[in-house]
Amino acid sequence: MLRTEDGVRIEAVYTPSPAGVTGPAVTDRAVTDTAVVLAHGFTGSADRPSVRRAARTLARHGAAAVVTFSFRGHGGSGGRSTVGDREVLDLSAAVRWAREQGHARVATVGFSMGGSVVLRQAALDRGTPGSPDAVAAVSAPARWFYRGTPAMRRVHWVITRPEGRLVGRLGLGTRIDHRAWDPVPLPPVAAVPLIAPTPLLIVHGDRDPYFPLDHPRALAAAGDGAAELWLEPGMGHAENAAGPELLARLGNWLTRG
Repeated sequence: MLRTEDGVRIEAVYTPSPAGVTGPAVTDRAVTDTAVVLAHGFTGSADRPSVRRAARTLARHGAAAVVTFSFRGHGGSGGRSTVGDREVLDLSAAVRWAREQGHARVATVGFSMGGSVVLRQAALDRGTPGSPDAVAAVSAPARWFYRGTPAMRRVHWVITRPEGRLVGRLGLGTRIDHRAWDPVPLPPVAAVPLIAPTPLLIVHGDRDPYFPLDHPRALAAAGDGAAELWLEPGMGHAENAAGPELLARLGNWLTRG
């Protein structure tokens, strides 16, 4: 369990690198120079099969340790989901913990809501111990309040309606804060220009049912040539749609250099 700056307890799982060496900061654990911190999507958690599969593949192909965690309001973590706002504190706690274990280099990868969080956290924590050394956002939105697809209209119903939040809690295992954002957090597309010179990768499927391709293209364009863009043919949305080949490439990208 980790604790965020605002006092929320966050469950986390540490997957050692299969190629690691024992370090003094982590008794009986394998430590490599790089750790990857994985941020799941909305209604996910650290113990979801898709998240565990992604963690294993990233560890194997990146030869890195992987830290997974459940955002507030998800899984065994405390608090309530703010759907991408205060979740930056959850990610910061995981990045700082990874550094405390002796990892000289920490990269972050986020899916969907987690993708928006890794972008905002890299911008907001730049120059602090929570700052990542590389960032990858998969299936991330570029802007808030998007309702242009049926899938996103369903998501907004879950978030904004009392009956939707009940479905979120009982059916999806996600406890959602009923309060509206005040103030509205920095949008992902506005965070991107603040990330450089940290390496940034934007990944998106061309069959994503939630966010069409103008989202990843806007994010990449905001990087003014500094962001790398992968548009994946046939891919759907987030960690559930990320196949072994893509995860292997992600692992290599996150741990190179």
